[in-house]
Amino acid sequence: MSIIENIKSRKKVATREGYGTTLVELGKEDNNVVVLDADLAAATRTGVFLESFPDRHINCGIAEANMAGIAAGLAVCGKIPFISSFAMFVAGRAFEQVRNTIGYPHLNVKIGATHAGISVGEDGASHQCNEDIALMRAIPGMTIVNPCDYIEAKAAVRAAYEQDGPFYLRFGRLAVPVLYDEEDYQFELGKGVVLREGKDVSIFATGLCVAETMLAAERLAEDGIDAEVINIHTIKPLDDALVVASASKTGRVFTVEEHSVIGGLGSAVSELLSEKHPIKVTRIGIQDIFGESGPALELLHKYGLDAEGIYQTIKAAVLSNK
Repeated sequence: MSIIENIKSRKKVATREGYGTTLVELGKEDNNVVVLDADLAAATRTGVFLESFPDRHINCGIAEANMAGIAAGLAVCGKIPFISSFAMFVAGRAFEQVRNTIGYPHLNVKIGATHAGISVGEDGASHQCNEDIALMRAIPGMTIVNPCDYIEAKAAVRAAYEQDGPFYLRFGRLAVPVLYDEEDYQFELGKGVVLREGKDVSIFATGLCVAETMLAAERLAEDGIDAEVINIHTIKPLDDALVVASASKTGRVFTVEEHSVIGGLGSAVSELLSEKHPIKVTRIGIQDIFGESGPALELLHKYGLDAEGIYQTIKAAVLSNK
């Protein structure tokens, strides 16, 4: 099936489900895999690992900073720890410990951050972390992956396990379409995936915005705008060559992310192109504001991150030549 057919016909699954499932698979393969959680195992989906390997799951309580420190110690002892909590807590509250006890010594700790972005919904602005990618990008040596669906989430967790060093894995609460067929999908760390070739505009999307961007591209095509859509699952390191090549081909760039337009994918692409291929870039994401409480789908619509909003923003920009 094509990506569009998958989006329209398949059931939706949250990327955090792929995190929990793959942790269990890795636990069966390697006794050094350990999982730490901050009293949120049911929500982060590490509870399935707890059921299978209770002696290798540590509930650190609501003490995310301490959890980062424990994981650092385990990594020094040769274990492969995955620490888990909401993005707001594991990237925000524990930032200093992640930076100094994990990032600075470049330890082999994997951070599974669930409930990222505005799609946390009714939990409101205090829990809607739209700054986590910006925070993690600033830590030297931190790899950042933001998968777009369940299949890609599974592949990202395994890639994190296979590569030494700190990883930030970003997962969502909201169920999203399964774009890929597991038997065919080949995940390559640091490489974007061209989902749709086009000649008029380049759209770089990440996370749950990938499916919505593909639907928006279909509508743009009906208006005579041929959009190239690229899934950027690895935000750091960015696929520099692909970004520059696509921008050079189309001459107009848009980025789409469920994250602040400051410091995330839009910033990464803009920084690269300002040096390698100066060009107009429009960043579609959360503007310089906090979120609010409400149903996830309604929030995505209000903030212009659903297919309709992405379509309208790009169409208006192209037609006005802005």
